[in-house]
Amino acid sequence: MTPLIWIAIGLLLILSELLATSIVAVFLGLGALAAGIALQLGWVDSLTAQLVVFSLVSATSLLLARRKLKTWFVGETRNTQNSNQHFQQEIGQRVEVIEDFQQGAGRVLLNGVPWDAYSEDSLKKGDIAWVTANRGIQLFVTQQSPNSATSKE
Repeated sequence: MTPLIWIAIGLLLILSELLATSIVAVFLGLGALAAGIALQLGWVDSLTAQLVVFSLVSATSLLLARRKLKTWFVGETRNTQNSNQHFQQEIGQRVEVIEDFQQGAGRVLLNGVPWDAYSEDSLKKGDIAWVTANRGIQLFVTQQSPNSATSKE
């Protein structure tokens, strides 16, 4: 192959990483660029040598740098405790039922946002309920106010 073909393939692979963030195409692109540059400089001649350079550079860079680059492209969570605390803030909040509960499932309005909700109580549109728990984007609600439960004790 000619050096320009290797370089073009390398650039296309690196640019393709912008669309598919698997963080593998970048390393294949680096290998192709290295093979193209080595061919242009006359360091390799045969197709076998070109493929060896391509393979070695791709595999080495993948093994050494993928984890670091993945955090740049995809991101990472440093403190998962903050997200859990945020979700815990909804517990005890008052919500309005905006869709009748059927077979324990319905919809409620919390802070102006509709949520899927579950309850053992028979709740109808317009009823008021309170959040008892949440799992992800699903709320668990009850008709009993948490304040009235503590006042009976």
